[in-house]
Amino acid sequence: MDDTVVAIAGDGDDSERRRLLAPSGDIHPYPDSPPPQHPSPAAAEPEKQRVASLDVFRGLTVAMMILVDDAGGAWPGINHAPWFGVTVADFVMPAFLFIIGVSAALVFKKMPNKTAATKKAAVRAIKLFILGVILQGGYIHGRHSLTYGVDLDRIRWLGVLQRIAIGYFLAAISEIWLVNNNLVDSPLSFVRKYFMEWIMAIMITVLYMSLVFGLYVSNWEFKVQTGSSTLSTPSNKVEIKMIQCGVRGSLGPPCNAVGFVDRVLLGENHLYKNPVYKRTKECSINSPDYGPLPPNAPNWCLAPFDPEGLLSTLMAAVTCFVGLHFGHVLIHCKSHSHRMLLWLLASTVLIVSGFVVQVIGMPFSKPLYTVSYMLLTGGVSGFLLLLLYYIHMAAMLGALVTEVDVVHIEKPFILFKWTGMNALIVYVLAACELFPTLIQGFYWRSPENNLVDLTESLLQTIFHSERWGTLAFVLLEIIFWCLAAGFLHMKGVYVKL
Repeated sequence: MDDTVVAIAGDGDDSERRRLLAPSGDIHPYPDSPPPQHPSPAAAEPEKQRVASLDVFRGLTVAMMILVDDAGGAWPGINHAPWFGVTVADFVMPAFLFIIGVSAALVFKKMPNKTAATKKAAVRAIKLFILGVILQGGYIHGRHSLTYGVDLDRIRWLGVLQRIAIGYFLAAISEIWLVNNNLVDSPLSFVRKYFMEWIMAIMITVLYMSLVFGLYVSNWEFKVQTGSSTLSTPSNKVEIKMIQCGVRGSLGPPCNAVGFVDRVLLGENHLYKNPVYKRTKECSINSPDYGPLPPNAPNWCLAPFDPEGLLSTLMAAVTCFVGLHFGHVLIHCKSHSHRMLLWLLASTVLIVSGFVVQVIGMPFSKPLYTVSYMLLTGGVSGFLLLLLYYIHMAAMLGALVTEVDVVHIEKPFILFKWTGMNALIVYVLAACELFPTLIQGFYWRSPENNLVDLTESLLQTIFHSERWGTLAFVLLEIIFWCLAAGFLHMKGVYVKL
């Protein structure tokens, strides 16, 4: 069993990374090594190889997360949709989960000991969850803040890494225990082998739908800490705000079952305090960006809501099951064209189904992780994998119809491939702003005089625009981390859990 499933999903042994395509053009994700003259336990195991297009996809997804997180404030058009709808940013998280599913299918292809595999999957998930709590629970205050620490009574339990941990664990357990050992030699045998996983995904979806439309959300209240002070009489008081609900099946920000479940099971204090719906027209005069409250803004504009809550994370795990299916196709289909045809068919069905579900009454919504959103983003992730796979295959075979030189095809993607090989460390240091925060701790006389802020200010001055300067700074940041990942790759260093 391979040891390399990490936060952003490794799909094979990192000890040796070679090209996926053999000179003959045949793809063998897990080829058997020639039998050694004196077999040993280590030598007897099949030699694992990386799926290069999956590495590129993973690295591209990490780069997109850095882009939307760091430049989304200056460019609201690439930031997350305020509640309903989708933007470029809303495809990033599902892509992570999709990649985890594909990787899990490759990693757990052969398991000599299911109990040991389960233990390894559980340990990885726990490590990843704990790392997420440390990075996203409020302990680290992020860029522009030289403080740290969190009140345990207000720690945020859920977040991006925690969602990835839960999705990975459910996908891994399903792959370990729900897949039988039948030989796949026909479409029917393929269905029989993975039938129970599909049933599990359907059951999760039905449970989500039942809770979202069946739970009664009563009126609820929350506390808002307000500061109204003068020079002579400073004060800091807490107000109680009431939200009028008393409904079932609402998908709006104040009265949905997703938020209700989190408030009941996690508690108001442990939810995200700056939810995306603060950028809606009801809550911001600068919508779709954050801004001051408009006159007569509803009370729920100030309420907490966790975009990675329990119920939405349950639905998000289904995206991992979508990835599992694409991984199974990669494993069992030996023909390039057959793989791509099945991926194309599955992606098309998912996207069309997503729009159908939207039309019948469940809109796209990342904060709720609606079924329509899951289907659409899962299908788009499948298309992206198909596209990257085709480009890589065509480059390796020298058969791209545009007759572009193979070197020119591979060069733009090598940076993302390096990032995908070390996605965990890049995500932790860059996307979670750990490295910029560390650099900002060294300043000259004033905290604003640090290398990070001065570089961004310099670029804004050069471009005569705060927006374009910020975008240039973020693109420079992405290139820096791609090159850093390339340096680690050349040194043979791969950070994993």
